[in-house]
Amino acid sequence: MARREIVSNASEDLILVDELDREIGSRPKAECHVGKGILHRAFSIFVLNSRNELLLQKRAPGKQLWPSYWSNTCCSHPRRGETMEQAVSRRLEQELGFSCPLHYLYKFKYHAQFGEVGAEHEYCWVYYGRHDGKVDANVNEIADLRFVDITSLETELEDEPERFTPWFMMEWAHIRDNFLDLLAPRVSIGRQGKL
Repeated sequence: MARREIVSNASEDLILVDELDREIGSRPKAECHVGKGILHRAFSIFVLNSRNELLLQKRAPGKQLWPSYWSNTCCSHPRRGETMEQAVSRRLEQELGFSCPLHYLYKFKYHAQFGEVGAEHEYCWVYYGRHDGKVDANVNEIADLRFVDITSLETELEDEPERFTPWFMMEWAHIRDNFLDLLAPRVSIGRQGKL
């Protein structure tokens, strides 16, 4: 039976940050994502299996921003008073029904506009982990899941970038260019991004 746990809402407070990722206050989630967005703290998680396949999720159709787009394994926001390590573990369990050790990679600031609907304006911390067990998607957050090998992912991103969230494409490009040997040993990509 599909899990339908409600794990977030528009009124929950997000952590506002400055250009150096220093906490400067909080605002409701809905306010942080309207118009051009308000800079707030977030995280993204990339989980691979032992075959170096990346777990992708298709965002639920009810999402305000980028509904039904493919994205990385999990992404969300830490809560006030919560460490980032607590936040990433909590959300992975809430969305996908499993836990695994998660390791910090890097953080970056980005802005992505979703037409007139709103925007993501985030200081995003990026983590990775490995998992070969069961995955139990929360259908309030996720419409579909799949593991994809790196070669196929590169082809899809080149051929159909409009199917993917902007933050995932930015993060994957940085991971591919700087951390691929850490995340996917034995996989090599040529100078033009080709495998």
